[in-house]
Amino acid sequence: MNITIAIPVLNEEEYILDCLVSVKNFKNSYHSILTIYVVDGGSSDKTTEIVNEFVSDNKNFVLLHNEKRTQPAAMNLVINEFKGDFLMRLDAHCLYPEDYLDKCIETSLRTNAENSGGVLITLPGGNNLGAKNVQALTSHWFGVGNSGFRIGVEEGEVDTVPFGFFSKTAINRNKFFDEELIRGQDYEYNRRIINNGGKIWLNPNIRAKYYNQKYFFSFIKKLMLLDGPYNAYMWSKYPYTLSFRHLITPLFFLGNVAGIILFLYSNFLWKIYLMVMIIYFVLAIKSSFDIFKTTKQLNQILVLPACFFLMHLFYGAGAVFGMIMLITGLAPISITNKAN
Repeated sequence: MNITIAIPVLNEEEYILDCLVSVKNFKNSYHSILTIYVVDGGSSDKTTEIVNEFVSDNKNFVLLHNEKRTQPAAMNLVINEFKGDFLMRLDAHCLYPEDYLDKCIETSLRTNAENSGGVLITLPGGNNLGAKNVQALTSHWFGVGNSGFRIGVEEGEVDTVPFGFFSKTAINRNKFFDEELIRGQDYEYNRRIINNGGKIWLNPNIRAKYYNQKYFFSFIKKLMLLDGPYNAYMWSKYPYTLSFRHLITPLFFLGNVAGIILFLYSNFLWKIYLMVMIIYFVLAIKSSFDIFKTTKQLNQILVLPACFFLMHLFYGAGAVFGMIMLITGLAPISITNKAN
């Protein structure tokens, strides 16, 4: 069995060595031939220096240079090299247990899924309050909804998994990642697999530790300027990627804008909006207490309700901004040039 592993990287000097060591330590009970491609997008820190030193001592690790810099372009470079039985996509921000590879192989063979994966154990990217808040927001249902790989779910079919362990059938049938989607390309590829008759399978016994972003406002900036707009671009280009849960945050943003307007023109409708927001913050406060029971961080009770609000508001604002860019023809994608 031949397995190709792809690890896109860009300025990952803080995480890359631990990630590579964890991959090197994979158990290989199926006696597979492993080729690991570390695909660098032009790092300006010590990432390539660290990788080069590691590669020199581990001959099945290969450093590739990705001139286009983005993650989908990195994956496509590896797909061009892919001649094996499975393609595993990993993230440099993660640490993987020794049994990660074995469990991916077992799950894929047992379920005949075209892509299989597990859950992320989200860890703060630093010791500061902002990093801890980002970790809390992205690992609680009130923050990320029913995203099973983040909050936990029973084993079974899903619409996406983190990273992915793709079968040869999945790659041959679905070909390349869409390089215009610099965000959301993994989700689109998973939905493309389903749209073409394949199956995505999540096994909660497959686990990886994921280090989230260090700073809260950097996290919010990414949601508004990258994740939100590219969600809108993805929905427009690939309508099969849209589900109701995706519309919640843009509707939340538009609802708050409408609430401000209603305050000026309709006392009755303003009261309805106010009641909805009271319910929202009751849930936010309850969720903050739930998180406090685990973290024991008293200050999170005070700040997390506002953090939930800002997260949902700006994520929704980003999606609405993306829709406006599409309507005005300013979006940086071509709607008609669809991936196979």
